[in-house]
Amino acid sequence: MIMERFLLIILLSVFVYTANTQNVQLHYDFGRFVYDDDLNGRPLLTSTVEMFKVDKWGSTYFFVDMDYSSAGVASAYWEIARELTFRQGPFSAHVEYNGGLNYIRNAYLLGATYTYNRADFKIGYSLSAMYKYIQKHSVEKYSGDEVSVTKKPHNFQVTGTWYLHFAKDNMCTFTGFADFWREKTINGDFIFLSEPQFWLHLNKLKGFDDRFNLSIGTEVEFSYNFAARDGLYVIPTAAIRWDF
Repeated sequence: MIMERFLLIILLSVFVYTANTQNVQLHYDFGRFVYDDDLNGRPLLTSTVEMFKVDKWGSTYFFVDMDYSSAGVASAYWEIARELTFRQGPFSAHVEYNGGLNYIRNAYLLGATYTYNRADFKIGYSLSAMYKYIQKHSVEKYSGDEVSVTKKPHNFQVTGTWYLHFAKDNMCTFTGFADFWREKTINGDFIFLSEPQFWLHLNKLKGFDDRFNLSIGTEVEFSYNFAARDGLYVIPTAAIRWDF
């Protein structure tokens, strides 16, 4: 699980009541049990730290994922995105950086975002279309004993995010993102990744303190040709989250 889980991006999905929020998540990954032949070495635990903040000129979002094995941190990944708003309206300029360990190349994205939020902030979504520069990305082609290398840094990405708060007192949240981008690999030219999440907020249940900001839930990773895997994978997690 890398998650971005994009987000991505302008994940208003992590907000229950406020436009400025931070949270920490811990996911138990069932990938090695669902795909025991392909993913038997996949880490069981992933932590995520997210932050979203609105200011006069737009908003900033970032998250950091770390995967853990018995030997320690097995991999790390982070994204940071900035929405720049120059006037009232649903459109903003989008600037983003993605990077991490274990052969994850630096990626720089630039584009535009359309954002919708219902007046009561129970429903919202965003859609971003971006140019994506993957630093030093190249493709090797073999012809007999000869190897030719073609640079392929120039690509594109389309990202959608959404959130839905529902049930009594916004007790439940359904949120997530979907990324589709071009990146030539041995398995094809395009990659798809989506990580919808469902959360039950315990402080909305009778008997829990309003300040007890723990949520329990799940995330499901839907991916196609992602992380050097060939084809479609569906990987669920069991998760907890604390909002600050």
